[in-house]
Amino acid sequence: MSRGSSVVLRTPIARGFVGRLMRSDRLGAATVGSMGAWQPRDETESAAGWSLWLALSTRLWPDGSWDGTPAAAVLGLREIASACAEIRSQCPGDAPVLRLVDSVVFVISLPVDLWRDDHVPVDADRAALLHGDLAGVAKHAASVRAVLASGGGWAELETR
Repeated sequence: MSRGSSVVLRTPIARGFVGRLMRSDRLGAATVGSMGAWQPRDETESAAGWSLWLALSTRLWPDGSWDGTPAAAVLGLREIASACAEIRSQCPGDAPVLRLVDSVVFVISLPVDLWRDDHVPVDADRAALLHGDLAGVAKHAASVRAVLASGGGWAELETR
């Protein structure tokens, strides 16, 4: 997104639209459903899948130290983006796990672009929009984690 379009999307109407997009089943189906099953080809790809699974397990929601601002709420998503960049740098360009990485980067980029510069504590309406955006990311992350766990052989961890 360009800077100009980012400013336009900062309106409550645009945020509501993106929130609905993030929550829709169509986004998850288009990104994860089209990938089918994933199985690592080698140790490098297995380690990449495990790294992505761990990143998606721990950083989706703000913790107890959250200051109430959207910018702080999406810091975890920015950490996931960094983890994805690291994973991408360690895998060959044709590694199937990169399709999962790319889907995560795409889905988290929307709320990060919308909220990263918003340092005003949320009110009830903005909290609902922010929560919707984070919930959409969490839903996609759960789907990606399920694909990773199934193909990586650690599916029993998803049931805990």
